[in-house]
Amino acid sequence: MVLGCPEDLLSLATTYVDNAYAPYSGYRVVAVLRDVHDRVFVGVNVENPSYGLTVCAERVALFSAVTAGARRFKEILVYTSKPPPPIPCGACLQALSAFDEGGLRVYVHVGGGLCESFALAELLPRPFRL
Repeated sequence: MVLGCPEDLLSLATTYVDNAYAPYSGYRVVAVLRDVHDRVFVGVNVENPSYGLTVCAERVALFSAVTAGARRFKEILVYTSKPPPPIPCGACLQALSAFDEGGLRVYVHVGGGLCESFALAELLPRPFRL
């Protein structure tokens, strides 16, 4: 492990970082999401010239997982190769919270730097609920 980051998720993230589509910001992000059955889903950020249509890596990974039938998750690693740390945005945290049963870990890693670990509830203490 690299300072708390799951090695397998980190290794996978580094192989996908060049697949991110970030021609405007140059800020490539990868999210690797693990479900409770140890299946792994990868997402990358996809930018659009109409910035509101840009999709974060975390939601790409989540939507891929849901498409495959996953509904319960253990952890997500969010990775970028250069600062700043890729703390998930509010929209991604809210989307993840819909599938959190109180134990989802969020790992944040900048290539060559430290790995930070959070409970999802630390980053979004009061998610919207119907």
